[in-house]
Amino acid sequence: MPDQSVRTETDSLGTIEIAADRLWGPQTERARRLFRIGSEVFPRPLIRAVGLQKQAAAEANQALGELPAEIAGPIIAAAREIAANELDADFPLHVWQTGSGTQTNMNANEVISNRANQMLGQPLGSRKPVHPNDHVNRGQSSNDSFPAVMHVAAAELVTQRLLPGLETLQASLAGRAEEWAGITKLGRTHLMDAVPITLGQEFAAWALQVEYGVARVKAALPDLLRLPQGGTAAGTGLNTHPGFAVHFARRMAALTGLPFIAHPNPFEGMMAHDAFVALQGAMNTVAVSLTKIANDVRLLSSGPRAGLGELVIPADGLSSSIMPGKINPTQAEALTMICAQVMGNTTTITVAGAQGHLELNVFKPVIIQAVLQSATLLADAAESFAQNMVDKLEPNRDRIAENLAKSLMLVTALNPKIGYDKAVQIGKKALAENLTLRDAAEQLGFVTPADFDRWVRPEEMTRPGVTPPVVE
Repeated sequence: MPDQSVRTETDSLGTIEIAADRLWGPQTERARRLFRIGSEVFPRPLIRAVGLQKQAAAEANQALGELPAEIAGPIIAAAREIAANELDADFPLHVWQTGSGTQTNMNANEVISNRANQMLGQPLGSRKPVHPNDHVNRGQSSNDSFPAVMHVAAAELVTQRLLPGLETLQASLAGRAEEWAGITKLGRTHLMDAVPITLGQEFAAWALQVEYGVARVKAALPDLLRLPQGGTAAGTGLNTHPGFAVHFARRMAALTGLPFIAHPNPFEGMMAHDAFVALQGAMNTVAVSLTKIANDVRLLSSGPRAGLGELVIPADGLSSSIMPGKINPTQAEALTMICAQVMGNTTTITVAGAQGHLELNVFKPVIIQAVLQSATLLADAAESFAQNMVDKLEPNRDRIAENLAKSLMLVTALNPKIGYDKAVQIGKKALAENLTLRDAAEQLGFVTPADFDRWVRPEEMTRPGVTPPVVE
């Protein structure tokens, strides 16, 4: 009795057995066996973009008279299922494959052909009436289709996940900055005591870092919206309708709500992927910013008794398996690990982007895998840090006041009154003899206690040039 768990299909390389219930065909099966490298598969946003690309292509071809409705209709229906991530299990291939993404493009062609024929009552593997190459891949090449998929996946993920995630964090930081604008604290430069600032000023600077990061990511978007679809094999558009590129871009814009356009020179979009290098560069800058912010929170919350201890982090998880009650800045640690991964992805994408030999860059899969990972991780981490750290932080007002009162750098306020050299003497005497600045100034005879109290007012040092209110 024949094995009912497999079916046998034939292609130009001969016959091959495929699991009977799988929608993929012989080329996908050969690739699945040939590229057993690593475990990384393409994420859902890329598989969705594959479905969108095939749907838009079929709709464009139908509109241009290149596909009859009875063929285009089932193709579109099957592509919609892919775009809805309903057929993810039929995309088994790993990232590590041909550098043009040909195996994944053929995976899509075979899945859509089989699913469309299935809808028409035909058995899997029949390749009739819908053929994977002649119909599903009509007017397309992996060399222009996979880059189009890359652009669509990245643009959707950036607009739908990354930017909202960063904006959530920016709003959280800005809210705390406003809330804590009146808390005067010790500033620090070189990790050493410096002049006073407010806690609000500190958080406002972090919020602006994220705001600038959002702007940098948005600046990279226009490059993603130019689709090289229509260039086919080498950029010339061989074997495709002259109007295909424009019709395809219009359909993709309608499907996604993003203003995609046909690339004015598809050669550029196929032989080079500078758009992704630029996007990753913006995300790398965001990673640098978020690392600084997370590390600052980690420093300010250190302790709680033997560190700076000026921020109280939330006690919302087990941080130590041996030290009872220990609270660690776990959200800061997760965020900075993610930023390290994004920085590593920047190196990968930089090297891969430089490999555009002649008419085709053949590092496409690793580029888009790293870009999508960076965008996803940053989006998730930004939201998590906002909701589970920033929104739950509390200032330790007593510790802030204590650290500020002990600061020798308050003596800076005396420079305009008594000169730098005398101010230095006051600071040195206070440190050496464990005195307050006020007592040291009086003992040296440089400043009376009354003048000291009038001149050294930490809250006014945070806003020089602002006329203080008159106190009756």
